[in-house]
Amino acid sequence: MSYYPPVGFRFKVKFEGLDDEVGEDIYFQSVSGLSVDIETEEFAEGGENRFKHKLPGRTKFPNLVLKRGLLRTSGLIKWCENAFESFEFKPLDLTISLYSSEGEKKKEEIKPIVTWKITHAIPVKWAVDDLNAQESKILMETLELSYNYFKVQVDAN
Repeated sequence: MSYYPPVGFRFKVKFEGLDDEVGEDIYFQSVSGLSVDIETEEFAEGGENRFKHKLPGRTKFPNLVLKRGLLRTSGLIKWCENAFESFEFKPLDLTISLYSSEGEKKKEEIKPIVTWKITHAIPVKWAVDDLNAQESKILMETLELSYNYFKVQVDAN
């Protein structure tokens, strides 16, 4: 069955090797930074003044930014605390899975339609929204991860 175009609000983030019995570390409000760029190097050819050749270089991936309501403690928070407070970095792989909007209607196992496998992620920034007595909104935390690369897997169904 084809799910085109997919919705962007049914997703799950799963960290591999993270000790968390409760399971709250899979729910985030937003995920951004799933993109890749290829650096280019310009080369000016002698005698050619109309243009410069652009040669492909390395790929680069921006930081992954995850946002959710503030949690007091979890396996993910402990992992970040070890990095920020003790400077003990333990790279983790994580999976971001996108699901179809039709998944709740069926009683069968729900499989992701697209999966991004993030490799060798480490926390590089953690922030909490401003505290403001004039606004009544959920206090959000933002986690920024640096990673090596990602691979995309698309469901063939």
